[in-house]
Amino acid sequence: MMAGQALVAAVDIGGTKIAGALVGAVDGELRHRIERPTRARESGKAVRDSLAEVVEALAGSPEWSRVELVGVGSAGPVDTVRGTVSPVNIPGWRDFPVVEEVRELAGHRPVVLTGDGVAMTAAEHWRGAARGFDNALCMVVSTGVGGGLVLGGTLRPGPTGNAGHIGHISVDLDGEPCACGGRGCLESLASGTAIARHALAAGWRPAERADAAAVAVAARAGDPAALAAFARAGQALAAGIAAAATLVELEVVVIGGGVAQAGELLFGPLRERLGDYATLSYVRGLRLRQAALATDAGLVGAAAAALWSTGA
Repeated sequence: MMAGQALVAAVDIGGTKIAGALVGAVDGELRHRIERPTRARESGKAVRDSLAEVVEALAGSPEWSRVELVGVGSAGPVDTVRGTVSPVNIPGWRDFPVVEEVRELAGHRPVVLTGDGVAMTAAEHWRGAARGFDNALCMVVSTGVGGGLVLGGTLRPGPTGNAGHIGHISVDLDGEPCACGGRGCLESLASGTAIARHALAAGWRPAERADAAAVAVAARAGDPAALAAFARAGQALAAGIAAAATLVELEVVVIGGGVAQAGELLFGPLRERLGDYATLSYVRGLRLRQAALATDAGLVGAAAAALWSTGA
């Protein structure tokens, strides 16, 4: 077990930003939070430089000497056996040796890699909306769509750390190609990027930014194209969630990430359509909850998953 005052350095790598914090090993509280843009559209080196800025800033904290372990949560796919990541939304990183890089930056402390969906799941099961449930799917709906599973009260990341990656199951057999190489993936219908793209195609005209947050503003004002984009995303999520629940018999599904901040714009159509797909007796009572930890879930979860993997 880690000492009560020990800290875990946590890094959360996403398609838009890379965040870091020192996390209490017992209380899960965040200290010294820092964030940098991912710069995924520039180059793999630019992303690596952003990662280095975050880790080096954490290492400059007065509390760094209390850090015994580093947890890294990353957009996937990840390979926890090899310590590499190939995020769909970071094209410059393919088989990038993130564990080796972070270990070097962190003074050769132990580094544990986790997919971002699994990290969010670990966080919500430890301190959030999935606490007290033995069988849960927790999802990140943001630039991409990821997920992780708790089954039988235990985090289940799978052999390479990708179990529960619900964003790349197909919910539309004749759907558009996805960046992962598949077709009709949940991510290509329900991510923030997909919501904005669908709204634009249906005639929405943004005042400034063309992202999911701007679509949400327009939807609250009654824009039909914006409302239709969220309805489409909610239906896709309903189909994917019902499939997952039918397969592994879930009690609760927790949804977080930036798109989930739209609240009932997303959850309303999701709840309405879930009954169309979750029809068997053991999935009809499935609970849906909004994530409790919001944007901090990735950092808390990177730390939680690292602690879980080491038995701390």
